Amino acid sequence: MKQERLINGPFIALSLSAFLFFASFNMIIPMLPDFLTSLGGGEYKGLIISLFTITAGLSRPFSGKLADKIGRIPVMIFGAVVCFIAGLSYPFVTGVVAFFILRLLHGFSTGFTPTGNAAYVADIVPFNRRGEAMGIIGVAISIGTATGNALGGHIGSIYPIDYVFYTSAATAIMSVIILAGMNETLVDKVQFNFGLLKLNRNEIIEKKVLVPAIYMALSVFSFGLVLTIMPDYSAHLDISNKGLFFAVFVLASLGVRIVAGKISDKIGRVKVLKVSSFMLAIAMVLIALSNSLISLIGAGIVFGLAVGMNSPTVFAWAIDLADDNKRGKALATLYIFLEIGIGMGAFISGWIYSNDSAFFQRTFYTGAGFALVSFIYLNIATSRKQMH
Repeated sequence: MKQERLINGPFIALSLSAFLFFASFNMIIPMLPDFLTSLGGGEYKGLIISLFTITAGLSRPFSGKLADKIGRIPVMIFGAVVCFIAGLSYPFVTGVVAFFILRLLHGFSTGFTPTGNAAYVADIVPFNRRGEAMGIIGVAISIGTATGNALGGHIGSIYPIDYVFYTSAATAIMSVIILAGMNETLVDKVQFNFGLLKLNRNEIIEKKVLVPAIYMALSVFSFGLVLTIMPDYSAHLDISNKGLFFAVFVLASLGVRIVAGKISDKIGRVKVLKVSSFMLAIAMVLIALSNSLISLIGAGIVFGLAVGMNSPTVFAWAIDLADDNKRGKALATLYIFLEIGIGMGAFISGWIYSNDSAFFQRTFYTGAGFALVSFIYLNIATSRKQMH
């Protein structure tokens, strides 16, 4: 049942669990390019993120259906357990093929936990405060992401990389412990059976949220690009902590997430997204032109403001458009397109960059181009459909 108070026990517990989960899998990201290079696969850096997003995207229809059938909590726990097992497994990887197989398996974590997470939030918050709620949970996720990146980069710069993997696993299991103590919000739930894993064609995509989903794919292209290229770009600019940019942009997104969510509750989602998508294009150009730590931090702040406005608003928009009994499916659809966008950003940027510093600017300008396309698409799609 929804409660009048936005901040309550279940919301706080969910936020803490989300913080730990996102810290866990983001902790290893700054170290993976070097780890892959040490395995002899430096030219395949674009696959580090894109393979992860493939299984995340493919698992979304299943996680969405299961969240609507067996409950939000089991779906979240499954994803966090996968994160724990993956963290323990990386130290035993000795070859490129094994590394990419593990990346594929690790992708199931974000295929499940965030879907249940968003559905749980929608279950417990008032209708007219969804944007604000998604902004607050986004702050917890952002702090987790920033903490994970900064901590992983710091540990990896002092200790052997295995310490980063084990810390990631320990963080994931703490998220599981919190989830195990929370109450389920789905009322009419059923027992899990393998028949639930059979999907009909109409159970994969929720058509009512296609416009925000397509917008999501276009707008997060630059995020996949940054995840893939930024560790090498930081080294190119002689910045020793490869997680620093991630920490800066995530911290910059914190305050604006709540403000943007509240504003979108009042003036509409689309108006906020038009601003964020245009700002995203500017941020990518600023990153491309950066030539020092200070200029990169400045670009990171603009990027963080854009992401902070974008994320809670588009999620709240999708929840607005979804039927109450299909929230899991609607959010899974949004996440499928998010994974497509991040995967495209990772793969295409890795291909353009080709491990050659001469192509850094070209790569970031491509990200700016996709951000502009998202802005144009949003204007065309919403003017035709009169969506708010």
